[in-house]
Amino acid sequence: MSTTTELKTPQTTVSGSYGYAWQQMWKYFLYLFLIIVIIGFAQSPGSAISNAARDGDSEMILLQMVFGAYWLLILPILDFGADLLFLRAMRNEKIDLKELFAGFKSNYLNIILAHLIWVAIVGIGFVFLVVPGIILACRLAFIPYLVMDKNMEPVAAVEKSWEMTKGHGWKIFGMALLAILIVIAGLIFFIVGIFFAIIWVSGAFAALYHAIDLEEQSKLNENGNSVEE
Repeated sequence: MSTTTELKTPQTTVSGSYGYAWQQMWKYFLYLFLIIVIIGFAQSPGSAISNAARDGDSEMILLQMVFGAYWLLILPILDFGADLLFLRAMRNEKIDLKELFAGFKSNYLNIILAHLIWVAIVGIGFVFLVVPGIILACRLAFIPYLVMDKNMEPVAAVEKSWEMTKGHGWKIFGMALLAILIVIAGLIFFIVGIFFAIIWVSGAFAALYHAIDLEEQSKLNENGNSVEE
């Protein structure tokens, strides 16, 4: 995918989100690549421990419990921080890699609770047949951005994400399906393509949030002007 002219803002469509993310990816590639590498390293210890435990090593049970705490108390901070930095790239804002770890100093409890709520709600949805879980995952996709971008509390972020994604659920689902194909293509192209794939997909979801947020702000401004008149 390529663009002959620079896109000023993303569109609330699958192609518009991916097209805008593709453009912004190359403008901020080094930063976004470093973010993905850091997140990858952060997730790798847990994968090794989990695999060892499945292989039947009883000595790994304690380590798996440690990973559970790590997954619950550490990884969400980095994941939410990464979402914020990808959003900054979509907005053409300055990227400071220190913000990847900012959640440890501020907003820590909101991030952890928001992550727990998302896991609980989506998990329950998948338990009661798969379809409800998919619907809930799509409708709550904006929780990390709202917690980090708007400094919302967890429950407020859940409610706002549900409101923002109204009428966009199928788009988010379509973006997720396309993401799977992009990641598979990234793996096929000498494995290293997975980095490009993850950056592109992460940027696309941030772009969609940015586009919907811009629409909401525009409507608020129009309503405000109408009241003044």
